[in-house]
Amino acid sequence: MAHDYNSQDIKILEGLEAVRVRPGMYIGSTGPKGLHHILWEIVDNAIDEAANGFADKVEVILYKDGSVSVEDNGRGIPTDIHKQAGVSGVQVVFTQLHAGGKFNNENYSFSGGLHGVGASVTNALSEWLEVEVYNKTIYKMRFHSYYDKTRKKMISGEPEEPLQNTRIKTDKHGTFVRFKPDKDVFETVEFSLETIAKRLRELAFLNKGISIKLTDLRDDEKFYSKTFKYDGGLVDYVLYLNEGKTKLYDLPVYAKTEKDGILIEFAIQHTDSYTESVFSFVNNIPTPEGGTHEVGFKSGVTKILNDYAKSNNLVKDKDVVFTGEDFREGMTAIISVKMKNVEFEGQTKTKLGNPEAKAAVEAATIEELDVLVRNKKNKPIFDAMIKKAVGAAKARNAARHAKEIARAKNGADSAKLIGKLASCSSRKAEFNEVFIVEGDSAGGSAKQGRDRQHQAILPLRGKPLNAEKKSIAEVLKNEEIRTIISALGTGIGNDFNLDNLNYHKVIILSDADQDGAHIRAILLTFFFRYMKPLIQEGHVYIGMPPLYKVYKKDVIEYAYDDSELQKAIDKVGRGYQLQRYKGLGEMNPEQLWETTMDPQKRVLMQVTIEDAAEAEKLITTLMGDDIDGRKAYIAEHADFNKEDTFMSKVNV
Repeated sequence: MAHDYNSQDIKILEGLEAVRVRPGMYIGSTGPKGLHHILWEIVDNAIDEAANGFADKVEVILYKDGSVSVEDNGRGIPTDIHKQAGVSGVQVVFTQLHAGGKFNNENYSFSGGLHGVGASVTNALSEWLEVEVYNKTIYKMRFHSYYDKTRKKMISGEPEEPLQNTRIKTDKHGTFVRFKPDKDVFETVEFSLETIAKRLRELAFLNKGISIKLTDLRDDEKFYSKTFKYDGGLVDYVLYLNEGKTKLYDLPVYAKTEKDGILIEFAIQHTDSYTESVFSFVNNIPTPEGGTHEVGFKSGVTKILNDYAKSNNLVKDKDVVFTGEDFREGMTAIISVKMKNVEFEGQTKTKLGNPEAKAAVEAATIEELDVLVRNKKNKPIFDAMIKKAVGAAKARNAARHAKEIARAKNGADSAKLIGKLASCSSRKAEFNEVFIVEGDSAGGSAKQGRDRQHQAILPLRGKPLNAEKKSIAEVLKNEEIRTIISALGTGIGNDFNLDNLNYHKVIILSDADQDGAHIRAILLTFFFRYMKPLIQEGHVYIGMPPLYKVYKKDVIEYAYDDSELQKAIDKVGRGYQLQRYKGLGEMNPEQLWETTMDPQKRVLMQVTIEDAAEAEKLITTLMGDDIDGRKAYIAEHADFNKEDTFMSKVNV
């Protein structure tokens, strides 16, 4: 039926209404990530005050009613009347999109809040928001969201009254913001203490000397309060990441300087591990995809260490020719830049695109390291770096030889791979998935129960090698690892090419017990160390087999953890029978399909890297040599059938 299209069909979204209608455009999603995003917007404003020298304390408090507050001792949001808007600066900040003090460089030299939408978006997606400004006296204002029956629409972040000067005198200065996320917007409104603590710890590392306090008042029996403050800044950050590793020299190499208007800071320390761990930040924002600043830093390190090795005749073997990767083997480094007019690129906007940053960071890295190299006290440190690089270059040659052997063996081993891998008939990788299954028994059930067009099965007959603390040459000797590499088709390490991925979903399917958890950890460690883009681009999943089957005649319910068991029992009703699955091998093909493999019913956990530095720390803790650290972590956190920081439950 034809419909006339005219100007009356164009809907004008007033004020913050656009945020309410399309929250994903502003915060990415309405899941846990989006929930925490509206907190980060307020935290970032407080940190910007501190990073620009106007504050030294930030406090975050979680309350029983589901609200959260952020307070800083900065200058306070302006309380005077804004000439253009005709209302207070506080009202402008919390009700106007693209309004703030960060669009010119007079108030903030550097800021994490780039788009001026932060505080207003948080307000728009909250049931209510309260703000207090401390500036000789206390100013107060409250906003709330509600459904207007007359206008038949939701009103977001409406001021209850103009900014009020209470006339109460105070010696404090700064801003206090408290808000309650709207349960009608978000899938969950429960903040994660662990997620918040990790981000605040990271911000404390990145902003030397700033005190950031986190308090959780939600549980009377588990009161939590911790202050993050690191006078060593990035040096402390590197030492934190290298806990449990064998360090090649005691203290990280550190430098801080300014070049072409860009503040540049970095810290470096090598360990005896075989992979590099370089983490970069721009204006306190993580850049896991790197960018021009990271390229400049790596180039600078390569040039200085190459020159140092030659001028000191530290390379006796003429066959050793260094690459940048050789100097970064075993290197943990943090590079943090603060600059104006930041330009991000990439799909997730986590890659710095400013071309001027490369030249500035490269020049600064060379200059600062050159000063350190010339100091004779540092000679043992730089000698250790070169010795490590020599070993890396030799291992790289050995690995190349091992890869050539592996490629040659692929032809000879193809019969073995075909015997293990039950491929799928479809040749469109974007629609295909491979299940890496623990054990031949479960693998057999999976092969029989699968969708043969799109699902491939790769049973593991033994435990893969723990890739942590192993060179790439050693990794390639493991038959199970070689089989996985051959099946996926991407190659590994520097040869990794995501375009060659044969299956766009790589699903780890193991028992919900300690052995199964260990296999998951081993495989995730391998992917993280040698196929990281596989995780970064969202291709790795954890299959979630049920723990219980509750049934009576033709009524069957499955429970994936203890919390779901009672719900399943209630659904089945009296006279139910209960089966506790000890492993995947106990399920017949039909059960495995119905509970774990059917895309219409299954639950998968997508493995993501929300915080690359914390992921690095966790891998080291769980898979490295620090036994005491691993025991302590497992005792506190282990629940292997539960969603955690690095995984999100999705039905796919």
